[in-house]
Amino acid sequence: MTLAEELTWRGFVNQTTFTDITDVNEPRTLYIGVDPSADSMTIGNFASMMMVRHFLDYGHKVIFLVGGATGMIGDPDGKKQERDLRDRATVDKSVEGLRGQIHKLFSGKSFEVVDNSDWFRDINYIDFLHSVGKHVSMTQLLDRDFVQQRIGEGGSGISYAEFSYSLIQGYDFLHLYREKGVTLQLAGADQWGNGLTGVSLVRKLAGGEAHVYTTPLVINKQTGVKFGKSEGGAVWLDAAKTSPYKFYQFWLNIDDETSESSIKMYTLLNREDVESLIDRHRQNPGSRELQKTLAYEVTRLVHGDDRARAVQRSSDFLFGAEQVALDSEVVDVLSEELPVQQVGTSVVEALVSSGFTKSKGEARRLIEGGAVSVNGKKTFSDQSIEQKSLIKKGKNSFILVI
Repeated sequence: MTLAEELTWRGFVNQTTFTDITDVNEPRTLYIGVDPSADSMTIGNFASMMMVRHFLDYGHKVIFLVGGATGMIGDPDGKKQERDLRDRATVDKSVEGLRGQIHKLFSGKSFEVVDNSDWFRDINYIDFLHSVGKHVSMTQLLDRDFVQQRIGEGGSGISYAEFSYSLIQGYDFLHLYREKGVTLQLAGADQWGNGLTGVSLVRKLAGGEAHVYTTPLVINKQTGVKFGKSEGGAVWLDAAKTSPYKFYQFWLNIDDETSESSIKMYTLLNREDVESLIDRHRQNPGSRELQKTLAYEVTRLVHGDDRARAVQRSSDFLFGAEQVALDSEVVDVLSEELPVQQVGTSVVEALVSSGFTKSKGEARRLIEGGAVSVNGKKTFSDQSIEQKSLIKKGKNSFILVI
C-alpha cells in the first residue's frame, strides 16, 4: 500500500494543493504546527499526529513547529470572540509540555522540534511589514469565513493582532523552506487558509513550490459535535488532565459508526485486521469488540502498553463479564477513580461516607431492596468488609474498599 492509499483508506484526505494525491508518495521534508494554547494536546489534535505518523513511516522527514511566537497571539480561526492573551511564562510552559508530549508519542522515530520564537525574536517589525506584509493580500484575508463572521453584523470584531496571525504563520512556512528545505505543511482542516498564505509567500519571495495538506475536522457522527469533547470538557493526552482510565472509557463508549472511522484513524492496526474486526462487530455489535479494541489500542499509543493493560483490566473488573482479580494493578488504577474506604468499614458506613446515600436509613433500604452488591454478589443486610472489595450501588456507582 502506498502512502496515498493509506491516507485515503484511513480517512486522512481533505484539502490539498497537490494536483494529484499520489504526489504525497514522494518523500520530502514537511512540517506541522502545534498550537501552545495549552500544555497538552487533546484527542482532536491526536488525529493530526496520527496522520504525521504515516508520513514518517513512509519516509518523509518531519519537523514539528511548536508556536512559542504564534501562541502569544492565539489562532483566531474558528473562534467567535477574541482570545485572551497569554503571558510569556504561560506560553513557554505550554511549549515545553507539548515538546515533551511529542517526544513521548514519537519515541524511537527520527524527527525535529522547533519553536518559532527562535526566529521571530530577531525580526524587526518594519522589516517584517516591508518584506512579508507587502506580499499578503488584504482582500484574501478579509474573505476568510471567520473574519467575515467576526466583522459582520452581530460579530464580536477582530483585533489587528489576531488579524495578522495568518502572516506570522505564513512566514513560518517561508522560514522553514529557506532554512530546512520544507516544501509541505500538514495541518488540520481549520488551517487551510493559513497554509495557503505560506504557500503564496514561498512562491512570491523564494520562487519555490510548496504545498499544504489538511486532515478533515473529526466529528462525532452521532452527535455532530467536534470530536475530542466529553461532558467534562476536552479529552487530553496528558494523564494529569485526563486519567488513562477516563481516556480509555471515552473510547469505550463511542457509538458504532464513529468507532468504525476511529479505528482506522486513531490506531496503527492494518487494513486486513481492521476490516475483519468491523465485520465481526457488525455481526455481533453487543460484544462491543470494536470499541474495546479501539480503547485499548489508542490508550496504548498514548500511555504505553503497561498502563493500557492496567486500565483495560480495571474496566473489565468493574463492567466486564469475565472475572478479574482485585490485584495491586487494578487497585492502583481504581483508587484514583473511585471513592475509597478502609477495610473494616460496614457497607452502610461506606455508602454514607462516600456520599451515595444521605443517611444510614436510606443505605439500609437500598441494601434490603437488592440495589447493593459486594464483589458481584447482592447483599441484603449490612456487613463489615474485612478484605479488599468492591461495593456496587445500582449499575454504575462503585466504592473501593482497601
